[in-house]
Amino acid sequence: MITSKQRAELRSRANELDTTLMIGKEGITDALLSEADRQLEARELIKGKVLETAFLSAREASDELCSRLGAEGIQCVGFRFVIYRRSEKLARQTGTAKAKVKVNPVRVGAQKRRQLARQQREQRNEYFRQSAIAYAIERRRKSEEGER
Repeated sequence: MITSKQRAELRSRANELDTTLMIGKEGITDALLSEADRQLEARELIKGKVLETAFLSAREASDELCSRLGAEGIQCVGFRFVIYRRSEKLARQTGTAKAKVKVNPVRVGAQKRRQLARQQREQRNEYFRQSAIAYAIERRRKSEEGER
């Protein structure tokens, strides 16, 4: 199962892809399944189109392909769909086992600033806490000396 962030990243990568899988009036055949399997193993992410002559919708075709190939449906828009399956072969070649998620440098900087502000707040609170304890001890000592 992939997260929504990974799904969004895969959708953005799919925008640049050409449609390589066409489903026609014959529907989902064994030849189509083997071609989709080959493409998923080579690319991990494929874009398909259901032609108007087919008796399937894009959602139905995507769900059927995903269930038969062990893939995940990423997006269905109109007659087009995008499916993803992690490829062991591709993971070995690139040395990664997950789909890479882009890091937003603005967000990283904001997170670091928030963390630094939190640390400074905690230090300031700890200083005032220790000062209050020291003042209370000093006041108690003076009041005990005054009672004698």
